[in-house]
Amino acid sequence: MKKTALVICPGRGTYNKAEHGYLYRHHANQTDFIQMLDSYRACQDQITISELDQSPQFSSSLHVTGDNASSLIYGCALADFQAIDQNKIDIVGVTGNSMGWYLALAASKAVSLEDGARIVNTTGKLMHDHAQGGQIVYPIVDDNWVLSPEKQRLIDSVLSKKPDDAFIDISIKLGGILIFAANTAGLSYLQKSLPKQSPYPLKLAHHGAFHSSHVGNVVPMAQQALSVDMLSTPNLPLIDGKGRIWQPQATDLDALYDYTFGTQINSLFDYSKAVEVGIKEFAPDMIIILGPGSTLGGPTAQELIKHRWQGLKNKADFKHRQSQDPYIISMNIDEQRRRVI
Repeated sequence: MKKTALVICPGRGTYNKAEHGYLYRHHANQTDFIQMLDSYRACQDQITISELDQSPQFSSSLHVTGDNASSLIYGCALADFQAIDQNKIDIVGVTGNSMGWYLALAASKAVSLEDGARIVNTTGKLMHDHAQGGQIVYPIVDDNWVLSPEKQRLIDSVLSKKPDDAFIDISIKLGGILIFAANTAGLSYLQKSLPKQSPYPLKLAHHGAFHSSHVGNVVPMAQQALSVDMLSTPNLPLIDGKGRIWQPQATDLDALYDYTFGTQINSLFDYSKAVEVGIKEFAPDMIIILGPGSTLGGPTAQELIKHRWQGLKNKADFKHRQSQDPYIISMNIDEQRRRVI
């Protein structure tokens, strides 16, 4: 009997030094898909993902910038998705964090693999060239991965005292983590005002103030470059960054376009709500997180703990469950990967 799975697509920041070579390490046999991605990049006079993945060494200034990281992560994640053995895994829904929404569109066939590559490359380059500000990461859970009212009150206090020239907004709700979008003054204020808890407050490298009005200038550029014609009704339920489900055969493509290249860019992305909706609406036997990287594992587990999913109450419960019968399958971890390919 097949096991059911909610699939989660990764966003920016998941291809780092430890993931260098991920695509060819796991997917050297997916030659047609990789060649398609390389050909598209070459036509845009950009370094190919093969060259990036197989470069002699990892470089943050090369591999982490939006114009390169987006396509590289897309290639790794969609190759992982295609490697899932659907003879034993029944995928009941797809979601993703931040840029992972674009990947989820391709995984669900709401866009073709070719158009998915075009979307992530175009938006990644637009964000690299035009996005302003940056992002700061800060936890709202304690060491046991349980939500901390004290930390939330502290954050509320800091935000209530921000200077007039500081733009600060919540960019992403990521399980037990908040990601703030801010302008230069806001970034400086948060770094000075939030209590130090190594490595937090953490400023993300090569990130703009994504998912906030501070990058609203990118919306018309994206809509000018990308048309509604590339969208189709998905063949799998899609959960967006508001927790809304876009159902097969019941999706308004104009509304999907407006969300994808409007709201999704300039408004809060609530990954926590997407996970909550995914587990409560579809009750999957497992959650599969596509590679590269495994940074979404912790935030996803924290959301499960928040809702006491299958009796999980804290980090120790989750780690015990993972050691016995993993509920979250990270395709970046070889032992877990073998369970689903």
